[in-house]
Amino acid sequence: MKITVLVPTFRRPDDLTRCLAALERQRRTPDEVVVVARPDDELTHACLRAHLAARRLPLTIAPVDLPGQVAALNRGLDAASGDVIAITDDDAAPHADWVQRIEAHFAADPQLGALGGRDWVHQKGGVLSGSRERVGKLTPSGKMIGNHHLGVGGAREVDMLKGANMSYRRAAVRTLRFDTRLRGAGAQVHNDMAFSMSVKKAGWKLVYDPRVAVDHFPAERHDDDRRDAQSLTAARNAAYNLHLILRAHLPPLRRETAWWWYAMVGTRVYPGFAHAVLAVVSRKRAQLSRWKAVRTGAREARRALL
Repeated sequence: MKITVLVPTFRRPDDLTRCLAALERQRRTPDEVVVVARPDDELTHACLRAHLAARRLPLTIAPVDLPGQVAALNRGLDAASGDVIAITDDDAAPHADWVQRIEAHFAADPQLGALGGRDWVHQKGGVLSGSRERVGKLTPSGKMIGNHHLGVGGAREVDMLKGANMSYRRAAVRTLRFDTRLRGAGAQVHNDMAFSMSVKKAGWKLVYDPRVAVDHFPAERHDDDRRDAQSLTAARNAAYNLHLILRAHLPPLRRETAWWWYAMVGTRVYPGFAHAVLAVVSRKRAQLSRWKAVRTGAREARRALL
């Protein structure tokens, strides 16, 4: 079984160096490492030239001209030649048994289309602690339950995977690509959700195993969707992406249920009418502005798929 590791990157040479060093330490060496980079990203290419000269990894550079993570991931899928394509972020460092465990899962189950694992989040000088049994699920209301960074227990089937740590069988994604309709200048939030749900919709199993692990050092994003202060444009784009995905992948009754649940109840990230009422009562203008941006994005997604 040939395994390709795919790493999209943009202007994070120090993070990329750490990621590639972790791949060099794998107990089972990947057969191919495809790094997708913009041609004008000089710092990244300087980093890659050093790794190419060292020849410690079977490294291939795939250039991409279009901005955004979706374009980079699709370019990587086109360049990858492995039977399994293991995707991780440039700000992640796979554990030494990562590739070995991925290979074992796909070899043991021919119906396995995609595999995810835990990303141990490093922030503020420590590791984010916590444990959750429920991971990667979509409730009947349409609410997303992620928790990929907190998952414990054994391997189990899930509804969606997280981009920092997800692998795909080539046969399952041969005709699939990341959704180019998704909005965003860089991260294009929920592209991992959309892609993994496409694999499940095609009849393949999605499995999450917390032992298939990476260390994740969330780096700053070079767009509106900043980790510390998301703009209203980014909130609108994220809501658009979420509702586009739900309407594209859920059956009619569930998609309408999800629409009204998010409209009336919602979450902290995607506030509904109940949050708007509280924002008015407590005179929190920023929260009210976020609600307006989120509902605008949701309505635009609904219209896009009419």
